[in-house]
Amino acid sequence: MNRIFALLLPLWLISVAAFSQIEEPFTWSSKLETSPGGEKQIVFTVEMEEGWHIYGTNIPDGGPVATSFVFENIKGAKLVGKPVSKDKLITEYDEQFAMKLSWYARKATFVQKLKVTDAKGFSVSGYIKYMGCNDKSCLPPAEYPFSFGEKGTEAAAATKPVVAAFATDSSVQDAAAVAPVANDTSSTLVNNLWKPVISELHSFGENSVSSSTSGWLIFLYGFLGGLLALMTPCVWPMIPMTVSFFLKRSQERRKAVSQAITYGLAIIVIYLALGLLITAFFGASALNELSTNAVFNLIFFALLVLFAVSFFGAFELVLPSSWTTKLDQKADATSGIISIFFMAFTLSLVSFSCTGPIIGTLLVQAASMGDLFGPAVGMFGFALALAIPFALFALFPTWLKQMPKSGSWLNSVKVVLGFLELALAFKFFSVADLAYGWRILDREVFLSIWIVLFFLLGLYLLGKLKLPHDSDLKFVSVPRLFMAMISFSFALYMVPGLWGAPLKAISAFSPPLITQDFNLYKDEVHAKFDDYEAGMAYARQNNKPVVVDFTGFGCVNCRKMEAAVWTDARVKKLLEQDYVLISLYVDNKKPLPVPIVVTENNKERKLRTLGDKWSYLQRYKFGANAQPYYVLLTPDGEILGPAYTFDENASRFVQFLEAGLAGFRK
Repeated sequence: MNRIFALLLPLWLISVAAFSQIEEPFTWSSKLETSPGGEKQIVFTVEMEEGWHIYGTNIPDGGPVATSFVFENIKGAKLVGKPVSKDKLITEYDEQFAMKLSWYARKATFVQKLKVTDAKGFSVSGYIKYMGCNDKSCLPPAEYPFSFGEKGTEAAAATKPVVAAFATDSSVQDAAAVAPVANDTSSTLVNNLWKPVISELHSFGENSVSSSTSGWLIFLYGFLGGLLALMTPCVWPMIPMTVSFFLKRSQERRKAVSQAITYGLAIIVIYLALGLLITAFFGASALNELSTNAVFNLIFFALLVLFAVSFFGAFELVLPSSWTTKLDQKADATSGIISIFFMAFTLSLVSFSCTGPIIGTLLVQAASMGDLFGPAVGMFGFALALAIPFALFALFPTWLKQMPKSGSWLNSVKVVLGFLELALAFKFFSVADLAYGWRILDREVFLSIWIVLFFLLGLYLLGKLKLPHDSDLKFVSVPRLFMAMISFSFALYMVPGLWGAPLKAISAFSPPLITQDFNLYKDEVHAKFDDYEAGMAYARQNNKPVVVDFTGFGCVNCRKMEAAVWTDARVKKLLEQDYVLISLYVDNKKPLPVPIVVTENNKERKLRTLGDKWSYLQRYKFGANAQPYYVLLTPDGEILGPAYTFDENASRFVQFLEAGLAGFRK
């Protein structure tokens, strides 16, 4: 995911609630003109309300969305250059993005010249992507579609919002056959299949297991990540040095102890603030979309491989020394709490090469769980584990003498983390592989890589594999021996998975069983349909209720549910015999034959992929956006009971299914 999109997500979510009820402050129009020389040109004009502006066509990385012109279809003509505007471009420092930006205010006109090669077959269509802001907030990036036919008149200016109505005839068997029909915004959808049932869900009461459970899990992951970070060469040596510094800094032990504890609290504040900023900027919805975004997962895969290679000793990843030098100078020049805060900030920067991969993985895990304050909760757990030793050793300074000295064991911890980072990297590559349907990393390939990695980790722990910065291992300590045994056992545990064993312990990480070419295991449950309309048509023909499963290729908790709950004999029987199971992947990147135009929060947008369509269905009909998300419907699209989210208790899932079945029979 590119930096521009990542930085814009916060502004969407902060502003969407405030602007969901106001009119569009931008009015676009376009016309096709013929110049005296016979050349054609398209003139795009946007008028803006007072205080609003759109950004120019050239915006630096990390800034807002630039105004861009996308020509999707050009027949009988060629573009001459790029769209040009003669209006005044305002360049000022933008407080919201903390950089110098250029924008247009009040009105802007863009001219795109064309060279016509076939006047009779001439047609041009596409859209303008733009982002609008005022001094306080920004609206989500929007699109203005345009289309011109052979007579030089605009064919579809799309100045009026439209709602997509989806074909639901029983003959529809594939998403490719689903075509949008534009209706006025006052019209309803053609039938109940897309009719919202949000109020009905609220009357039943929502299942809330996911949020409470995931919060504690994220905290636990963060705390464990903090403990791992403690035992790295970047952090461990800092504990005795920092505590000794505080004890020598003040002659009063009480004051020295209070300063060391304040230092620990400053660490918590810094990391908690980072988590809260990420929560405020991104929000649970956007983080969830980010965690299942294929491009983002590919980038994260590359970063984790880079960090793993660094942990193995190929090179050292460090932040610019000037950063830490400036913070050290600030700490020396100030006093009191501010000085302590700068020292804690210095620790955060110095330890980045070791803590960065752990924090990044933690934030992605928090994002995949869809918890609103997931990043903040995870960072609190991480910082708490990191800060506890500083406070404890300040309270009991004699423990410093018993503390293990820095040595080769710290490098061993770093190498072990490198193996774990490399294993996790393939999890992120798997998400992109599944989303785009490449089939490069099928389940057996993924398992083979993990088996080799953990076998090599076991050899390393026994001293049979030596890396650049390792010292000679004279003997194998008891902890190393037990860790080697665990690593070898884990590698052996995964071997049956090559023939289809479910491997519930790693079901959240490995690709689903449906990607396995050779599978002797027959107890897993697979959805009969991955298309909503086709599944509902089948349910009507057979008079069966429906389980709609909103899932994602990158959804960790979805894989857990499929491996731990769906394989339960009672659940399997209900899903396969009594229900029609429809799994809709919200991160499916397969393009739709024709983009579907919808209006959401008074903003017109296009659904371009199957994942876009299913994600919109979940939001529009059920008012939800997290996965996994299960709803029970009649074949006509009526709700049968409350929704069900992540909960690995098979008995509760059985009760959920049986209650829906009883309601359907009534």
